[in-house]
Amino acid sequence: MDAELEFSLNWKATGQELFDLVCRTIGLRETWYFGLQFNDSKSYVAWLKLDKRVRDQDVDKTPPMTFLFLAKFYPEDVSEELVQEVTQHLFFLQVKQNILNMDLYCAPEASVLLASYAVQAKYGDFDENTYQPGLLANEDLLPRRVIDQYKMTLEMWEERIKIWYADHKGMSRDEAEMEYLKIAQDLDMYGVNYFQIFNKKVINRKIRFFFFLSLITWSLQDSNLWLGVTNLGLSIYEHDNKLIPKIMFPWSEISNISFDDKKFIIKTVDKSSPNFTFYSKKLKLNKLILDLCIGNHDLFMRRRKPDPMDVQQMKAQAKEEKHRRQIERSKLAREKQLREDLEREKAALEQRLIQYQEELRIANESLQQSNESADLLAEKSMLAEQEAMLLQQKASEAENEVQRIKLTVIQTEEEKKAIEDKARETEQLVKRYHEEAERRRNEADELKREVVHAK
Repeated sequence: MDAELEFSLNWKATGQELFDLVCRTIGLRETWYFGLQFNDSKSYVAWLKLDKRVRDQDVDKTPPMTFLFLAKFYPEDVSEELVQEVTQHLFFLQVKQNILNMDLYCAPEASVLLASYAVQAKYGDFDENTYQPGLLANEDLLPRRVIDQYKMTLEMWEERIKIWYADHKGMSRDEAEMEYLKIAQDLDMYGVNYFQIFNKKVINRKIRFFFFLSLITWSLQDSNLWLGVTNLGLSIYEHDNKLIPKIMFPWSEISNISFDDKKFIIKTVDKSSPNFTFYSKKLKLNKLILDLCIGNHDLFMRRRKPDPMDVQQMKAQAKEEKHRRQIERSKLAREKQLREDLEREKAALEQRLIQYQEELRIANESLQQSNESADLLAEKSMLAEQEAMLLQQKASEAENEVQRIKLTVIQTEEEKKAIEDKARETEQLVKRYHEEAERRRNEADELKREVVHAK
């Protein structure tokens, strides 16, 4: 369970004294649901008898003697019958462990929902800011059968549980545990104590055959069944189905229960109905069955009567205490909400301050950049003025050069005209020289002819 307790007892102490000591230690007043369980010398499950001395019972006497403080009987409606918070918590721990151990069958969908309530009861409200991935995956939250049934990783299961977990915000531990029990009590195997029985007397027959000098032994027995002892009555199950009972005997329809050695007899109120008889393997088993039947029947009848004065006082105190806790939780919730609002406002102001500081930094950087740009622009302006003066100077020089070129061009044109005139004169002179030379050649030829003729 949740813790281990160690007690020192007188060797004459009874089971009742030990049981009362445990209940006082944990502050439990709804003692009628619980008992001290142990394994006897033959490893059978047994409950400590309260009216006998502890040392006189079939308990391992080797110190320390170990007992489990467990729920022996279950309520019909947890929300109406469980008064104390400690009672509720003990039932929650036991039922959760039974589900995880697969002693109590639970469908995968319901397992996920129950796991989310278990997480809410343990860790409180879901907080996205503080939640660490992998937290739920490391917890023992789901039965191994459910995990192995689907091809899903632990992280995928965690994500499914987390979705439900986030919806339980504002739920206290006792509220989450109660919601867990409300769902669990509707499971088919909830609160059922199963015992293997036989519909006919168990017969052990040894049949010997000598075959190849070897001895072969058979043990023949009739078909197996399960007897389920619950808070509402007795149920008979087939051996391969513990979920759906084949026969049911409500406490209101049972007139008598008895056993004779291994034979167990159930008599009904209806005289015309035959008695239901079954057999068990051990006499101790029948004693245990009868003990559970008596306890469950007493509680069944007790629920249908007005509560005793002490129970009424306990319920009134529990109601008052619950109301006080609700007021305190509401106050704490308001204070928490106010604190969260203030923290959010503080965070918003800090964020705004950071934003303003960032804007101021950017403005300073911009101003610095502007100053640097202004200096750069001033320098560029001075350079531009210098360049403008230089360009002005060059423009003036260019204008002078243009004027000089224009003058040069004019002079060049005049010289060109003079050259052309001189060229024309030269051409004419050359032409005259040619003509004169031609004339001279003609005269020379004529003289040559005259000389030849003279001869």
